[in-house]
Amino acid sequence: MSLRVLALCGGIGGAKLALGLHTVLPPGHLTVVANTGDDFEHLGLCISPDVDTVLYTLAGIANPQTGWGRAEETWHFMAELERVGGPTWFQLGDKDLATHVERTRRLRSGERLHEIIDDFSRRFGIAGTVVLPMSNDSVRTIVHADQGNLGFQDYFVARRCAPIVQRISYQRAEQAHAAGTVLQQLAESHFDAVIICPSNPYLSIQPLLAIPEWHSALQHSPAPVIAISPIIAGNAVKGPTAKIMRELGVDVSAVAVARHYDELIDGFVVDEADANCMAQLTVRALATRTLMQTLADKQSLAQQVLQFAATLR
Repeated sequence: MSLRVLALCGGIGGAKLALGLHTVLPPGHLTVVANTGDDFEHLGLCISPDVDTVLYTLAGIANPQTGWGRAEETWHFMAELERVGGPTWFQLGDKDLATHVERTRRLRSGERLHEIIDDFSRRFGIAGTVVLPMSNDSVRTIVHADQGNLGFQDYFVARRCAPIVQRISYQRAEQAHAAGTVLQQLAESHFDAVIICPSNPYLSIQPLLAIPEWHSALQHSPAPVIAISPIIAGNAVKGPTAKIMRELGVDVSAVAVARHYDELIDGFVVDEADANCMAQLTVRALATRTLMQTLADKQSLAQQVLQFAATLR
């Protein structure tokens, strides 16, 4: 399948489908835009967790057990940081640390984030796929919870998603702009399909949608927009998606995810376990196996989504 695809994703779940698309599409046919609402500064370093997860996954150097961080990582820095009394709640492996140090150095020298990521992609050997941040501007996901207003990493890592979520906001999204020329390419029909990967709708995709020009571009996209549900049979494959939906008073279902994207999408993909919900959807739908445990699973889902996209063009 030789469609030209724009894929929007967050961390682990989104990166899995991005890898499937990367391996089945011809070189030059895939652009992946990663969430940067999770970005923060830690130990004086600029950390971009979702961007790095996408880079490491596409490069084949991600930790296969966790899905994040580097394979065959060592932890000498963290051990020494603990020895001298530094904060160890956010783990930075030795290989991973080099990425953050170099990104921080280059940002402070005046380079833009998308330029740095493009260079990292080349150095990691990611050929034929463009990886972009959703914005070069700072957008920060804030979780308003029973324990106060929490930065994303405080909620997600330090407090392990335990606080009860009351609402979520996206600081400075109104003033942010898309990185590079990707929206111009979308408007000029450079892409044949836009795929919203099976990432957390509230934490991984909504930070991008909260940027007005991104929302408008998807709403008026000349290419069909397709979302894949991260919910399978009432449960999230990974992470706090189901917990957050319950706490926000949203039904934990694929249908609720489709309604979240309702005004933006032309098609929706559910797991075969949720095939009976398709009649409740207001857009065309595909039921297939969406659980991605192996590379073959990722490639199979990618092929299914591409074939579905071709029917919507």
